[in-house]
Amino acid sequence: MPVLVMPSRGFGKLGRLNSIIRVCAFSLLGLTAVFVGGFALFANTVSHLTTPADPAKADAIIVLTGGQSRLDAAMNLLASGKGERLLISGVHPSASRRQLQAATGGDKKLFSCCVDIDRAALDTIGNAEESAKWVEDHAYGTVILVTNNYHMPRSLLEMGRLLHGAKLEPYPVVNTNLDNGGWLTKPRALRVLFTEYNKYLLALARGIVPVKPTPDGIALAEAAAPN
Repeated sequence: MPVLVMPSRGFGKLGRLNSIIRVCAFSLLGLTAVFVGGFALFANTVSHLTTPADPAKADAIIVLTGGQSRLDAAMNLLASGKGERLLISGVHPSASRRQLQAATGGDKKLFSCCVDIDRAALDTIGNAEESAKWVEDHAYGTVILVTNNYHMPRSLLEMGRLLHGAKLEPYPVVNTNLDNGGWLTKPRALRVLFTEYNKYLLALARGIVPVKPTPDGIALAEAAAPN
């Protein structure tokens, strides 16, 4: 008598499970490759950003706090006439105008007449919101944006969503030369770039959700404030 072998339902389910596992594994590998490739492209792009030797004159200058070199660069641009007015965005509420002026070593008269201080912004999103209000209030058409090279891509992304009527001119500040793949041999630079890359990806994801400025006016310290 011939023996009939009936297919086992268990084997069918196991086969489908193995197929699902293989698909998930290949998808994970693909996403990992895209993530790593994107990071390499991001790091390479940032490492090749250079500080313009003689940027074109703009209507105004915005500097995002986060380092002394950023403030120094912005004040030098203002002093050289590259912009009519400067906004320092993201200043700690406890920092006074006198302290900022002393920290930058800039001309006291120039600082008093032509520097505005934003103490409301707590992060890059806040920088973009407060800067957009400032630019709109003054009807500026071109703005030089000063921040570190690794922070520039995300800053331009956030600013560009809100500064629809103004043109941004990037002025990246370079503290460490990372050209020719130097970031690969510097653990601290690699860590900073990796962290910033993840923040940049989150900023890209936020583009799905409409971003609107807060209804309150920009929190600026008056130029004539005595503190």
